[in-house]
Amino acid sequence: MSATDKTGRIAYQGEPGANSHIVCAQHYPTMAAVPCASFEDVFAAVESGDADLAMIPIDNSLAGRVADIHHFLPASSLHIVAEHFLRITFNLMALPGADESTIRTVHSHVHALGQCRNVIRELGAAAVISGDTAGAAREVSESGDITQAALAPPMAAEIYGLEVLRTEVEDEDHNTTRFVVLSRDYVQAPRGNGPVVTSFIFNVRNLPAALYKALGGFATNGVNMTKLESYMVGGEFAATQFLAEVDGHPEDPALARALEELAFFTTDIKVLGVYPAAPERARRG
Repeated sequence: MSATDKTGRIAYQGEPGANSHIVCAQHYPTMAAVPCASFEDVFAAVESGDADLAMIPIDNSLAGRVADIHHFLPASSLHIVAEHFLRITFNLMALPGADESTIRTVHSHVHALGQCRNVIRELGAAAVISGDTAGAAREVSESGDITQAALAPPMAAEIYGLEVLRTEVEDEDHNTTRFVVLSRDYVQAPRGNGPVVTSFIFNVRNLPAALYKALGGFATNGVNMTKLESYMVGGEFAATQFLAEVDGHPEDPALARALEELAFFTTDIKVLGVYPAAPERARRG
């Protein structure tokens, strides 16, 4: 899937200028980016055919997993076809004519406010929670109030006519979000054409040491598991579902043997996607 020859519509959650919008513009510049109010709306847009792809954040290096996504993925008919990493940066922005001495309140999503505590403290400003980082920029733009500032991605300043007072004000410089691209079509990356990631979900059988036995095949076959996360299914404490990711292609002999062994101790194995590993994965490793 090339970023240069793909046309159509790609849906994302948030307002124009959000981080998800930035990733869409970077990797799918020829596609029309479609903002959606919620993750549920993003999934629905692709499933209904209103959009061709979805750009979804799945993990953040500071905040961990994006919890809602792990509940939507198992029930969805969509497939993971690509992954992308974005270094998250926040700029302090306000209306033209404002400067740091005029700022009394700083608006943004609760996570962004928590990741930019130092600049808020330096300004002596009050933090105000907004539903979305780009939405905070829009709200400041519409307010006409030079005492308000927003913490938002760089693209938001251009979209909403704000001036950047400070760049990259986040407290940590390793804030990175991993995004996955979802499609109605199951497009499997070819084997032998570079590093591949395989994502899948499974339920362990209600047997003693079932998870230990299920994962043993990956260890004995030398398969690197990069993610294993659990969550409850249908409110049942006895039914635990796992989301796993491994390096390799299902047609690789080692991974094929590991998945075959996994089947002995689990139920409802579902492959979510077999897709090229993003270059950032190797650099971060």
